[in-house]
Amino acid sequence: MLDDFLLRALIGGIGVALIAGPFGAFVVWRRLAYFGDTLAHSALLGVALGFLLHINLTLGVIVVCQLLAFLLFVGQRQRLLANDTLLGIFSHGALSLGLVSLAFMPDVRIDLMAYLFGDILAIGKSDLLWIYLGGGAALVSLLWLWRPLLAITIHEDLARVEGVAVQRVNGLFLALIALTVAVMMKVVGLLLVTSLLIIPAATARRFSSGPEIMALMASVFGCLSVAGGLGASYQWDTPTGPSIVVAACTVFLLSILIPAGRFRKP
Repeated sequence: MLDDFLLRALIGGIGVALIAGPFGAFVVWRRLAYFGDTLAHSALLGVALGFLLHINLTLGVIVVCQLLAFLLFVGQRQRLLANDTLLGIFSHGALSLGLVSLAFMPDVRIDLMAYLFGDILAIGKSDLLWIYLGGGAALVSLLWLWRPLLAITIHEDLARVEGVAVQRVNGLFLALIALTVAVMMKVVGLLLVTSLLIIPAATARRFSSGPEIMALMASVFGCLSVAGGLGASYQWDTPTGPSIVVAACTVFLLSILIPAGRFRKP
């Protein structure tokens, strides 16, 4: 029988994988991997905000990620800097500001390695609530936005002509990605969070015949990665978050050896 901490880790990890799959599909289609990294790096500032305001750390991370998503949404309208340049400024600026802020809190002792690389084995009941309620709300919202978001992904100008509120849909999607990254942080950490969005979706892309199938398969591959990474970590006493990412990479590499099915891009 599984130990309680390992069972909670498995339940939490599977929850994150189920949520990350559909979002990861859009991240791959829309080439938003760098945006995910930016949000992950900014999460440390959210941790500092949580300690400063004496609020739940996950809530602090969500607040900062949402703020960053809003700043990026506004910044996309300017023409002075390219989006990737803007993301680079936000990413490293927020990470550095978080580290500097924590340095001004001498009474606060945190395990930076746990935040950087995840501490899924320390997941508690409150974390499971954040994952399944917060992540579930984000997933339901994504399903509501699915058709207009897919139309924008295929051809933004055509979607606008067809009456899709492009700016509003894009803004909501960025906010949902920010919420998802904040929820995922507990499992694989700040530096690895984007990998659970990208790698299962990239694996699924080779075998999917349509957008919905790819989103579903990305969730399945994510769950396999979580189970495999947890099993390897338990067997060989390796870091759990990185083990999950290694498992995801292994599944991806193995998938290359299998003849891919036909995939119709969105």
